[in-house]
Amino acid sequence: MNPILSQVGSSGQAGREDLNPAALYPWRQRSSGGLSRVKRDWIIPPIRVLENSKQVPENLVQIKSDKIFTGEVIYKLEGPGVDQDPKDLFEIDDKTGWIRSMIPLDREKYRSFTLKAFALSPSGERLENPSTIEIVVLDQNDNRPNFSQKEFAGSVYEFSVPGTSVMSVTATDADDPTTDNAILSYSIIGQESIPPLRINKTMFGINNETGAIYTRDVGLDWEVVKGFRLKLQVADMSGMGLTSLANAVIHVTDINNNPPRFSPDLYTMSAVENKIDFVIGWVNATDNDEPGTGNWETKYTIAKGNPSRNFAIRTDPVTNEGILSVVKALDYESQEVYTLTLTVENVNPLSIKAPKNPVSSATVVVTVVNENEAPRFIKDPIEILVPESVDPGTVLASNIAYDPDNAKLKYDILRDPEGWLIINHETGEIAARKPFNVLSPHVKNNIYNAVIRVTDTDAGGISTTASLVITLWETNDFLPQLFPLMGTVCSESGRKASGLFLTAVDEDLPPHAEPFTFHLQDINVSANWTIIQVNETHAVLRPLVELETGEYGVTVLVTDSGTPSLSAYAQVNVTVCPCGKDGECKTEAAAIFGTRVGVSFIALLVIMASIALLLLLLLLAVAVGNCRRHHMKKGEGLLVGDSDEDIRDNVLNYDEQGGGEEDENAFNIDLLRNPTDVGPLPISYYPPVSDYPDNLPSPSYPRKPPADPTDIEDFINDGLEAADHDPNIPPYDTALIYDYEGDGSLAGSLSSIASASSDGDQDYDYLNDWGPRFKKLANMYDPQHTNERREICTVVLQSVSP
Repeated sequence: MNPILSQVGSSGQAGREDLNPAALYPWRQRSSGGLSRVKRDWIIPPIRVLENSKQVPENLVQIKSDKIFTGEVIYKLEGPGVDQDPKDLFEIDDKTGWIRSMIPLDREKYRSFTLKAFALSPSGERLENPSTIEIVVLDQNDNRPNFSQKEFAGSVYEFSVPGTSVMSVTATDADDPTTDNAILSYSIIGQESIPPLRINKTMFGINNETGAIYTRDVGLDWEVVKGFRLKLQVADMSGMGLTSLANAVIHVTDINNNPPRFSPDLYTMSAVENKIDFVIGWVNATDNDEPGTGNWETKYTIAKGNPSRNFAIRTDPVTNEGILSVVKALDYESQEVYTLTLTVENVNPLSIKAPKNPVSSATVVVTVVNENEAPRFIKDPIEILVPESVDPGTVLASNIAYDPDNAKLKYDILRDPEGWLIINHETGEIAARKPFNVLSPHVKNNIYNAVIRVTDTDAGGISTTASLVITLWETNDFLPQLFPLMGTVCSESGRKASGLFLTAVDEDLPPHAEPFTFHLQDINVSANWTIIQVNETHAVLRPLVELETGEYGVTVLVTDSGTPSLSAYAQVNVTVCPCGKDGECKTEAAAIFGTRVGVSFIALLVIMASIALLLLLLLLAVAVGNCRRHHMKKGEGLLVGDSDEDIRDNVLNYDEQGGGEEDENAFNIDLLRNPTDVGPLPISYYPPVSDYPDNLPSPSYPRKPPADPTDIEDFINDGLEAADHDPNIPPYDTALIYDYEGDGSLAGSLSSIASASSDGDQDYDYLNDWGPRFKKLANMYDPQHTNERREICTVVLQSVSP
């Protein structure tokens, strides 16, 4: 037989204390061979138990084995709710097989239980295979539906048409969703406008199944109502069961359906001329849309009356007013009144639902206030391009400033460090005072800066300054200068590299200076000399043939590279001299002894004998001179001697070059008495010899002076009279003619007396060989008389200097 399912109520219950553990869980042991084979399993349908039952303990089902046993059968139960968590929810009567619920069940916690039932012998042997029992907890509507939020928020544009979706609300129910206990229904049970009492009709509806809220009627106007507060309800059992409440706040969103309007539309303002970036007034426009949004914010435009863009307008972000300002200086003399037309619009474009009205406009009349203005320069800075060699008086700039009030102006130069400029104080004409110099320390990068001031003569004397920027155009206005102008060149023909290096200096700046070119202009000079260009700044002057030692004057032409180029001649004094191995000039004596020609022994003896003879003659001359001075001390007279060979008899007569009767300088007796009192002789004292006739007889001059020294004056007078009647001498007032001696003399300057060469470098011993008449000169050039000789040379220079 099949097992019997019975729900007949409670039955007796065997005490568990009568069974030992082995007998309590016999199915956990293996069956003995004495038990009969199980032919088939129990089949028990699910057992349904209502949750929250108050009749506990409650018999749920009774199980019995369909086998017939001679002994007692014991029933056992195990699984969740019995011996597994949650424990003690169910139990079984081990004698009758009744399964009972011990406490009320909660479907929301445990929807079902699956248990195992066993039939055992008293000894614990399994009589049947275990049977599966499923207990299903039946739902009761014991849970209210709950909204997901206590308050929902949504928005809708104003003037939305009916049926426009606004928002959705949601709720949940913990009951069995397959039953009516969890079928929900939504509804709106209350509506309140914000602000209150603005709209009384029902403006919103809700889908009772989905919770979607939508508009039901027209008339949503943000300018009238800003929003709505709705009271919502949800109920299970399709609206017939348990309920819950919530709120929904719906905001009405503004659309740009109201264009801004000027209020008022006419304004009067004033502005001072010659000022910028200052506010002259405010204009106002109203907008009924929501403040702080793009539908309310305005932007102003100057539509007319501002061709030069002197004015600008901007929006105050707080007040939404238009701020009108001057951004470009006004000129009262040019225009006294400005009439501006302003327009206003929203930042956001107007909605298609807005009325089709024209754009609002306003008129602003601006009166310009006159004031005494400062003079104005036409250009600042005043830029001028000027050649540096500009002629004084050249006009550099004119018409440089004006006065807006037509006042008389006065011009000044505030800064002109070099004093190169002059300005007309009335006209402002700037001219050059003197040529410019690009090498000035105040010229930087060929730019010279000055400052000009102009002042009006009205009350207050307002002045303005401007910079004068003069860019100097470099010109070629300096001649190149050759350097050096003297030097030495070796005379040996074997020294091919010998030459004098030349260069030039030019005060001009590039490109009017180097490269320089060097040339020899004289054809005669070019036959003996050549000049070779070394680089852009140097050349070498070199002889072409072997020249004799001495001084040579070579004229060199040096040319710069300016535009136009400038050239200059310069004479280079070249000393050709013998040189040593080091290329330096040697003295003449060193040159002689440095030659390879030897001196024989016989020649050396002859030279030594000649020197001894000269010394003997010198001693003899000294002895004779001493004797003569002794004789003069005895009173023989100044010019009287015993010998007919008196030195004065040997004075030769030369042609007298005096100037005629009135040429007193030639025979002034005072010259003999005090010759140091006479200055340099006039140039007429030295007439050219070529002017005299060659065939005229010479006059009879007194040959021998009188013996008496007192007659020396008569002697000189006689000679003077003879000279005055000499036909070879031209009259005193005759113009003297001198021969042209040419230029470029090779003779050195008198300044060579004070040159760097020392007396020790010169050999004057040969003067001793010229006789007693040159002995004094030889003694003067003796090294021991150097200071005395220098004093004499100084007197000579002073006497011949003009």
